[in-house]
Amino acid sequence: MKEKIMLVDDEKGIVAVMRSYFEMSGYQVIAAYNGNEALKKLAYQPDIVLLDISMPDMDGLTVCRKIREYVTCPILFLTARMETADKIKGFSAGADDYIVKPFDLDELGARVAAHLRRENRKQEPSALYFSGDMVVDYTKREITINKTPVALSKKEFDIVELLSTHAGQVFDRERIYEIIWGLEGDGSSDTIMEHIRKIRAKFAAHTSYSYIKTVWGVGYKWNESDK
Repeated sequence: MKEKIMLVDDEKGIVAVMRSYFEMSGYQVIAAYNGNEALKKLAYQPDIVLLDISMPDMDGLTVCRKIREYVTCPILFLTARMETADKIKGFSAGADDYIVKPFDLDELGARVAAHLRRENRKQEPSALYFSGDMVVDYTKREITINKTPVALSKKEFDIVELLSTHAGQVFDRERIYEIIWGLEGDGSSDTIMEHIRKIRAKFAAHTSYSYIKTVWGVGYKWNESDK
C-alpha cells in the first residue's frame, strides 16, 4: 500500500511541484490549501504531513497544535524563517522537523523517507472528523468538544457517525432506525427522537452550536460547522 503524504500550503504552485515529485516517487498525495481543509482531510489518515507555517486565517503552528493532539504521524514544517525562536515555536507546537524554503526536492524527499522509516507506530491510525470545536474519532468511537470527552451510548454514537459522515444529507427517522437497529429491531422510529434529544442535550453541555438540525416534516441532518 502506498504511503500517504499530506501537503498543506496556500501557494498552489508549490503544492503542484511537490505533488508531482512525490507521486513520481510512489507516494499517494493529499493536498490542502488552508488549515481548515487540512483538518478535514485528516480523515484520509496521512502517514506524514508537510505543513507550511505562513498561511492566512489559520497558520501552520495552530494547525500543528490542533492535529498533534490526535495524530502521531510525523509533521515537517515548510518555512521561509530560520531564526532559533521560530524553530523552538515549531518544535513546541509538535513538529518533528523543518525544512527552509526554497528547498531542494531531493533533500525534502530524503527527509520524508527518513521519517517514514523511523515510524513504526503500533497503535491503529484514527479516522478523525473535525467540525468547529468538535472532534470525532471514528476508530476509537470517541467524541470531544472543546477537548472535553462527551460520553455517548453505542446507539447514540452510531447515529452521530451516520449523520456526520453524510453531512448535509437528510435522513428520516425510519431510515435512521433501519440503518442503526436493522430490520429486525423491535422498537419504532420514535426511538430516534429520544436518542436525538439525548445527543443534543449532551452536546449542549459543551457547546451552543447545534450539530444536528431538524428538517421539519422530513427528518434530521448533520449541521457542519464552518469554523
